[in-house]
Amino acid sequence: MIKAVLFDLDNTLIDFMKMKRMCVENAVDAMIDAGLKTKKNEAIKILFDIYDKEGLEYQFVFQKFSKKVLGRVDYRIMGAGISAYRKTKIAYLEPYPHVAETLTKLKSRGIKLAIVTDAPKIQAWIRICDLKLHHLFDAVVAFEDTGKKKPHELPFKKALEKLRVKPEECLMVGDWIERDIKGAEKLGMKTVFAKYGHIGKPKKSGANYEIRGIEELLSIVG
Repeated sequence: MIKAVLFDLDNTLIDFMKMKRMCVENAVDAMIDAGLKTKKNEAIKILFDIYDKEGLEYQFVFQKFSKKVLGRVDYRIMGAGISAYRKTKIAYLEPYPHVAETLTKLKSRGIKLAIVTDAPKIQAWIRICDLKLHHLFDAVVAFEDTGKKKPHELPFKKALEKLRVKPEECLMVGDWIERDIKGAEKLGMKTVFAKYGHIGKPKKSGANYEIRGIEELLSIVG
């Protein structure tokens, strides 16, 4: 019997990469308007190269970009980029379709809900609160809670501990096969691959279930 559902956050509940792409594109436009002499596509590539190396949560991406492209920190150009990025983030931070409705229905059935994310705790909570989903979760496990990232077993164990459930009583829902699916499987959880949020070419997930929309969870839980 399923008593709890654990969710990854980015690209499972939130369309994170859509938001990130729009933020970067608008930030580059603003920096070019402020005097940056770099082609848009080239600047976008440089920013994503930095994110690829440092992580998508890296907080000093514009400082590093400025030093790489200009050889120094240009506060006018950097400020324009950061301002545009922040405004775009608010506009494009949104859940996938049917997220709030599905979570509410799961709660009404007595299912405990939790998030297990590699994101920093404050960033995770800001996103959850911005989307007005904070009241639906019984626990949120972020990087600082264990100091480990998925697929390490500690984040999953921490969530189970907070919810007071056994691994076999849980579903883990995520878009990242190597981290979300494989990590939860090691503890004996049932797994659900969120195909709608997966980035890159489709591949066999090895999960117990695969879904194209989060609302499909309702029939899986029963």
